[in-house]
Amino acid sequence: MQESFRHFEKNKNIDLIGLGNAIVDIIVNIEDEFLKENNLDKGSMNLISSYESQRLLENCKVIKQISGGSSANTVVCLAELGNDVQFIGRVKNDKFGDFFSSDIKKSNTIFNTPPTYEGASTAHSIILITPDAQRTMCTYLGASVEFEPKDIDFTLLKESKYLYLEGYLWDSELAKNAFLKAAQIAKQSNTKIILSLSDSFCVDRHRESFLKLIDEYVDIVFCNESEVLSLFNKDKLADCQGELSSLCELFIVTLGSNGSLIINKDSIEVIMSINQGKVIDTTGAGDIYAGGFIHGLINNYSLKKCGEIASICAGQIITQLGSRSNIDLKELIK
Repeated sequence: MQESFRHFEKNKNIDLIGLGNAIVDIIVNIEDEFLKENNLDKGSMNLISSYESQRLLENCKVIKQISGGSSANTVVCLAELGNDVQFIGRVKNDKFGDFFSSDIKKSNTIFNTPPTYEGASTAHSIILITPDAQRTMCTYLGASVEFEPKDIDFTLLKESKYLYLEGYLWDSELAKNAFLKAAQIAKQSNTKIILSLSDSFCVDRHRESFLKLIDEYVDIVFCNESEVLSLFNKDKLADCQGELSSLCELFIVTLGSNGSLIINKDSIEVIMSINQGKVIDTTGAGDIYAGGFIHGLINNYSLKKCGEIASICAGQIITQLGSRSNIDLKELIK
């Protein structure tokens, strides 16, 4: 396997820019009974209206709020590891929008997207955690899916070593246009493009266009096993190997407690999971894994070392509530 993945231009002064849904995560502890009362299947992801969100929040006690969203979680992890990173996402000038903006900046992430004054309110996701550590999500997508090209400062993309895109944005036609324009500018500017596949149902909905996007623009893909199987419409991971090695330069497949695979052309590196303690909440584990891995890429570490750092970060985040580490990840990696 090649020693490392050295491709970005040294003179770029931003390490990574992430595009994604700007969502406030609202973490709530509940009993199983609450799910039954609200007709929610345990472990499901449900899209809800603003009214339904208000009704759920009236009946449960909020433990903590975090500026979340898949791409935002990865960007914040990179900021906490000392990288120069920025996040671009759409919020409204409202209570949740103000919270998202101030909270993400605490991590030293640069977030300069101006809030909108019209349209839907800021997105938020109520994460209901039952005593068995399972999470059931009720998400109001609001302003995040109205993300459009004018929300992006395209000149910034030319200054960045990496552009990080989350697959969830593909569900909105406006956001998809912004996503494609960003990918085109990044490619012209020799900015490496990273795609996180986000969710196997999202992949099911957009399989053909995702394959085309990866083939034409993407250098690195992060996904889990179910997302890969969905992407190639196969039943077993072993049956996907030919496509994985030919479609894209680097495919990173996370396998939960079974670790992860780094597929770099024809070579495969197996990375063991690194468990830091009892599993409490798996929210954002894949996002934090990606953050740890990209931190390694930015520092020109070998792909094996990138994978080990990623496993350490993900192994820590699942031992606590929410997708922000309550210990210093830099110290943990040391």
